[in-house]
Amino acid sequence: MVTWKIKCSTCSLLACRSDHNETRNCSERMMWKYSPDSDPALRIYPVNLGDEGNYTCEIASSAGNFLFFSSLTVIVPPTVTLTCDKSRVAVCQASAGKPAADASCIPASNHGTKEEVHHPNGTVTRVSYIGWVNSMLPTAACLVTHPATNQT
Repeated sequence: MVTWKIKCSTCSLLACRSDHNETRNCSERMMWKYSPDSDPALRIYPVNLGDEGNYTCEIASSAGNFLFFSSLTVIVPPTVTLTCDKSRVAVCQASAGKPAADASCIPASNHGTKEEVHHPNGTVTRVSYIGWVNSMLPTAACLVTHPATNQT
């Protein structure tokens, strides 16, 4: 028998149990990746922020009882925007990323400012501002780096 126990932010305990070729108490998004008799891997699709947490796999068989522990961290890519207001302030924003993205305006300036907002769901928005009223450069760019992507 294979049982997955999950302690996450949106659930106190969810058990996926396999015995007598039945699966019980699983969520619609959590199922066996293969067959629990041959591979007890759990498949979560689609993954949500609330799935982040600690998972325990308990296997009871004629060979003995076994425990395996796993931790799931959910990474969320930010939404990136670059805007300019009437006073020629460029706003580079990386919204709702997890972990927080690094956001910078290009060209860099000693007069730029940055803000960071932490949201209740664990995501973070970072904003970089740069004024280029006196700049001779005709354009500004937004540089964002984040672990969910290797693109900038």
